[in-house]
Amino acid sequence: MTRVKRGTIANKRRKNVLKMVKGYRHGRKSKERMAKDAIAHAGAYAFAHRRKKKRVMRAKMQIKINAASRENGISYSKLMGKLKKEEIGLDRKVLSQLAENNPEIFKQIAATAN
Repeated sequence: MTRVKRGTIANKRRKNVLKMVKGYRHGRKSKERMAKDAIAHAGAYAFAHRRKKKRVMRAKMQIKINAASRENGISYSKLMGKLKKEEIGLDRKVLSQLAENNPEIFKQIAATAN
């Protein structure tokens, strides 16, 4: 069987790993073992934070709706309950955008819920 030298493949793999960690600090940017570990952690954090971003955005939407609804004399929980009872099918994203950008329309919706 013929001999296969793998130096070029190993160098290519190392180069790709180090390219991924460009801008990292200390040994994580230059040492292959530390760089691989950094890539693994970065991927795990990225995955978790893509999901966390959705939680954070929903909380911000609730805060915006609550602030606007209290200006109109109703609390967030009562507003959402009455909207559900009246079968007004606006989700929190739309309500928060209305509360921020079109307060007069949000006022009409809050009045409908009262």
